Amino acid sequence: MDLPFPGMDPYLETSTLWPDVHNSLIYTFRDQIQQQLNPNYVAVITPYVIFESIEISPVRIAAVPHAAVLRPAPSTAPAAGPAIAIAPAPLTLPAEMNIPTRYARLEVRTAGDETLVTAIELLSPANKRAGMTESAGAAAYDTKRQELFRTSAHLLEIDLLRNGVRPRVARPLPDFLYFVFLSRAERRPTIEIWPIGLRKPLPVVPVPLRRPDADVALDLGAALRQIYNSARYDRRIDYRANPPLPALPAEDAAWLDAHLRERGL
Repeated sequence: MDLPFPGMDPYLETSTLWPDVHNSLIYTFRDQIQQQLNPNYVAVITPYVIFESIEISPVRIAAVPHAAVLRPAPSTAPAAGPAIAIAPAPLTLPAEMNIPTRYARLEVRTAGDETLVTAIELLSPANKRAGMTESAGAAAYDTKRQELFRTSAHLLEIDLLRNGVRPRVARPLPDFLYFVFLSRAERRPTIEIWPIGLRKPLPVVPVPLRRPDADVALDLGAALRQIYNSARYDRRIDYRANPPLPALPAEDAAWLDAHLRERGL
């Protein structure tokens, strides 16, 4: 099935899907950009691991128990008394566990000496988590962001997650669901911003190189449509079950419901 939305699919933001979506997009971005680069540049994927709080489906995990219930040897002695009925738990829910999650960032570097030209960050929940220590979450991401601002490298940030802390800018952002931020080294502190709604296609955004080389194009919508089909996310999403989380604004939620009904979903 093709991607059922003109732009971002908010159901892809769920914690069980996003790590796969994230990495699939990064590799697709790399392939798009690589085809456009002249021989002076190369697009490089840099993987990293971060601990994420993710809702875990029932799985078997090998672990060392902290306590055990032992079965005694059979005995001919009479039972101590009548059996006591044990009521089942009235509620069961999946656990949220901090597990190591693999992500990746994309970098355009010069061929040969590997000098960083442009860093491309597709934000993860860990990059946007508030209330963390200075060494983790949004605070840690902002520290790395500020360090990059002091270099000659460009920074392209793609935020396709509605939850969490947005990358900091000096003025309030408009009320949109998704954003792309581009900080060109020669134009700092000015940041180019693409606000993105639910009903519009994802934009084609520029990836800057060294002067005088022209920008190359990154087609976010084409990348999302490609991975939606190749990863068969339609088999993992039940559009009839529940609305996407976090909750959409009322107007967008009504549009989403009508849109899915029109498509028979």
